Amino acid sequence: MPSVLIVDDERDITSFLGAFFERNGHEVLKAYTGEEAVSLIRQRRPDLVLLDLRLPDISGFDVLERVKEEHPVVIMITGHGDVSLAVQAMQAGAESFLTKPIELAHLGAAAERAFEKAHLRQMNLYLGERRGAFPARTLLGSSPPMRELAGQIELLARSDRTTVLLVGEVGTGKGRVADVMHRQSPRAAQRFVEVNCAALTAASLDSELFGVEQGPSPEGDVYRPGLLEAASGGTLFLDEIGDLDAHLQPKLLRVLEGKSFRRQGGTREVQVDVRLIAATSRDLVAEVTAGRFREDLYYRLSVMPINLPPLRARAREDLVDLIGHLLDELRVNLPEGPTELDDEALEHMLKYSWPGNVREMRNVLERAFIIGRGAPAIAPMHLAAEVRDASGVGVEHHIPRTLAEVERQHIDRTLRAHDGNRTRAAKELGISRATLIKKIKEYGSEVRQPMSYGGVR
Repeated sequence: MPSVLIVDDERDITSFLGAFFERNGHEVLKAYTGEEAVSLIRQRRPDLVLLDLRLPDISGFDVLERVKEEHPVVIMITGHGDVSLAVQAMQAGAESFLTKPIELAHLGAAAERAFEKAHLRQMNLYLGERRGAFPARTLLGSSPPMRELAGQIELLARSDRTTVLLVGEVGTGKGRVADVMHRQSPRAAQRFVEVNCAALTAASLDSELFGVEQGPSPEGDVYRPGLLEAASGGTLFLDEIGDLDAHLQPKLLRVLEGKSFRRQGGTREVQVDVRLIAATSRDLVAEVTAGRFREDLYYRLSVMPINLPPLRARAREDLVDLIGHLLDELRVNLPEGPTELDDEALEHMLKYSWPGNVREMRNVLERAFIIGRGAPAIAPMHLAAEVRDASGVGVEHHIPRTLAEVERQHIDRTLRAHDGNRTRAAKELGISRATLIKKIKEYGSEVRQPMSYGGVR
């Protein structure tokens, strides 16, 4: 629940504004002096502070100065004659200002922007706090769906004989996940061997995977082991398995079913103990239907398919975790680069759709490290032009919510839009007034009729 601290020595105003925020589901704190405000900001760290410029003990400027290390998001409240002072307050760190008498519509809009800013600032602070302590599971993110996915991957890592199929667009981090699974598995001390099936011709891939064996000679049989033998005891990662040539598919199926194969040109069976992780950006079901991929191999590979969503479909907190992970990686090889990412640069990165997914994000950050060498933080000027120019339009980062939560929030917004008038709200929602009242009681949603107080409306 977002929290708001209202700081004003006029108790009627703090009560009125407090009621407004409480009706909108916020936790409300109140302070009547500057010293009280400083203490509450340090102890409770509210998401938003509504701060009167003139207080009985110290000024709003003094409060801003004394709590700047807490990074509060502040909306300054001022009289009409103090607008120039309010502008100075913004230069000192306030987010915006409102003049008395306060209009609730303006307050609601300003507060919504401020809460977004507070959330962004909290995410950026989290980036700094989690530096160097990045567990493997947070490679995917911290939203509930991605935590569940990470849990599945950890379970599969421990089940080191189960074949895994990673499915996702190009650049979604399938290779990184495969590497994490290997490092968390009982096979971690052995080799992790990666092969891109799309990067080699069929003949080259055959010899690379299975090796080559020549006939008898005075020196005996001559052979060159393949990557399957090199990975024995460890993990073989076959990227873009959907591009595997048709004549190699039955040979791979035989390895999966019998743990044996014959080298190219050979007649002897070679036994291997290898864990296979495959990945594809193709729709393998469509490939099977079209006759380009063996159905029996598909079913053998897809014992435990893992779908990795593109970055545009991940929650903002997932992107923050990923950005932090990539920053940690880059600092190792680019220690002279910026140590932080400023709020504005983070906002640009969260708005961008990332068509190239993780791969593109890493490239953008690496470029920023190089260009921003010597700067304290990555700023928008260090980002690629397409990231700086991102509007966020059409990018919907997934926020996990139940249907009940979505309905409750929509009812709340509709009631607020009609100043609590249930008849008008029910008409817009397309339900009867009685049904709306029932849902209000069910969800605990309520927006009272508009109030007014001494010029504050």
